[in-house]
Amino acid sequence: MDERSQFVVDALSIEESWRIFRIMAEFVEAIETLSKVKHAVSIFGSARTQPDDPYYQKAEILARLLAENGFGVITGGGPGIMEAANKGSAEAGGQSVGMNIRLPLEQKPNPYANISIDYKYFFIRKVMFVKYAMAYVIMPGGFGTMDELFEAITLIQTKRIKCFPVILMGSEYWKGLFDWLKKTMLRDNKISPADMELFQIIDDPAEVVKHIQKYVIL
Repeated sequence: MDERSQFVVDALSIEESWRIFRIMAEFVEAIETLSKVKHAVSIFGSARTQPDDPYYQKAEILARLLAENGFGVITGGGPGIMEAANKGSAEAGGQSVGMNIRLPLEQKPNPYANISIDYKYFFIRKVMFVKYAMAYVIMPGGFGTMDELFEAITLIQTKRIKCFPVILMGSEYWKGLFDWLKKTMLRDNKISPADMELFQIIDDPAEVVKHIQKYVIL
């Protein structure tokens, strides 16, 4: 290797080392900010959901009810379902946390988060969703929503985190997934019957709050 090539290799190695410090700094900032948040529920759903969509309205109602019952709300901080949940919580006087991820498309911070964090790294954001949540509510969404759903279920299934309520809102939307889990994964012994009990499907926002309250003592 000539001198120039070695210089490039050394520079890349230094850049990788400094990335560790950027990751640490992002963890520290997130922990310091979210340590103020108590009894929070993480709410997930599509960034593409419009304000006239019934699920947008349900997310807003749910977040308002959670705030009125002493719960904070954590979302991904963007538009759609995230905006609706932050809006409902903030307007009810609750802690409304937006954990925005920097993306070239779709994801822009919504104006309703009264506690806001900006992330570069997806995996740090995912850790914080779990660490500071007492429950997960999953509303209709895409790949990112599915990622958060199965991340939580996997961590609970493998006992890496304590079992907390995981609630899917929108029985019509989730029916196909539920049937596939039951008729394919469960039938083929890829999961156990107990794994099907790790989440609940509930449509009514008030019932969601009551379900969470059964497991969470404020």
